[in-house]
Amino acid sequence: MKFTSTAEPISHHVIRQMVMRAATVAAQAFTDAEQAPEDRLCTLMDSHGEVLAARGPGHPLPFEFFLARLSGDLADLLPDGVSPEEMTGVHLINDDGLFEEDLFDLDQEQREVAWAVQKATRDGRSTSIAEIEQEMDQVTVNSGLRKRGTQEAYVKGRSNLSRFPAGTEAVIRRLNLPSVVGQFYRPISFAALYEQWWFACPVCRWPMRITRHRSRKSVNGRAQCFYRPHAKLMGASYTFKVPVAGRPPTLIPGAPPPAFTGAASVLAPNPRGAVPQPMPASGHLALARGPWRYTTVPGLLEIALYDALLARSFAAAPEPGMSPTALGADADCPGSVTLWPYLDTYDLHVDVWLSGGQTKSFLLDIKDFTSEMLLAKKIQADGGDNGGAEWIVVPDHREASLPLLRGVCEEFGLNVATAGEIGQTICRTAGIRWA
Repeated sequence: MKFTSTAEPISHHVIRQMVMRAATVAAQAFTDAEQAPEDRLCTLMDSHGEVLAARGPGHPLPFEFFLARLSGDLADLLPDGVSPEEMTGVHLINDDGLFEEDLFDLDQEQREVAWAVQKATRDGRSTSIAEIEQEMDQVTVNSGLRKRGTQEAYVKGRSNLSRFPAGTEAVIRRLNLPSVVGQFYRPISFAALYEQWWFACPVCRWPMRITRHRSRKSVNGRAQCFYRPHAKLMGASYTFKVPVAGRPPTLIPGAPPPAFTGAASVLAPNPRGAVPQPMPASGHLALARGPWRYTTVPGLLEIALYDALLARSFAAAPEPGMSPTALGADADCPGSVTLWPYLDTYDLHVDVWLSGGQTKSFLLDIKDFTSEMLLAKKIQADGGDNGGAEWIVVPDHREASLPLLRGVCEEFGLNVATAGEIGQTICRTAGIRWA
């Protein structure tokens, strides 16, 4: 399966990226009732200019039409002749009249694809590559962690970013992260505050988004994780009644979402966990959105899969390929697992020890893209997995993306599975039970 985008002129990637970024800023300003009207207008006019620059002089778009299209399909902002591809059906503003947070993910994923495509073309665009890389905060984070030089230090630092995406200033200091990484811990975002209070997502521990909804009779609030699957599928969505001034709200959980079943149930978080309690913004820090979305969130799944294999008697190995004797493994140990081997060349390396001294290895790279089409494009632009993994693994809630990804990955000899499926495959190979 081929996508036109990796063969089309690079300008089409850039046009989509320019429109996406400008539209993201514009939609956020358009829906931000807290911002001064003159500031909102200034942002909207600047964004309109960016979209006009992307469309070119042959495709004018009056300001009033631009504003009207902010509430419609994002693809309508593209000029004729540019395929919308991953932008098809994407809306900037949701049915509640609020900014659609998934736009941040699509913008980031577009830049990853553009970066991969430009590297693959090798056509002298080094400046552009550098600019894109500088924008990708999580690339800077991972590079900073690697500078410690040892596998143990990398795993500790990377694990801390998933386990502590937010916390008190004292807790963050005690993580002892490299300064280039620590700079991405910042004050709690205004979008996550109710007055001076914030609430941590019960799944990822990052501050949840706070919104207010006014009806004729009352004003109610909502707190939900910025990561849609946590909010919609894992119970990280709450309502609250507006309290008296100076008091924090009390979150009210909704009906629990349907439970994951079968192989997917092993790695699924508990949707009936404790209701988040209010915490003061003062003295607390949280990761910037890029490192949280593309380091913390997938890292939680990577750690969960690693821990699940350890719980099934696999041995923790500091590096791949170690023998049972070197690891001091018992005779009934089914194999070994390494997290982020070779300073995160790929995500997990699993060795299953078979009879006769044979070993079956699974080299896994976990990918959590909001847009399955952009993930497919990136794999195609990279010519497979650029870290040498043999399996592309997606979260269980992205199972619907498997047919598309398998069609692309087949060309490069890559296998594709959900996290639950690969856990089951590994355990079945080892002759033990997964779920």
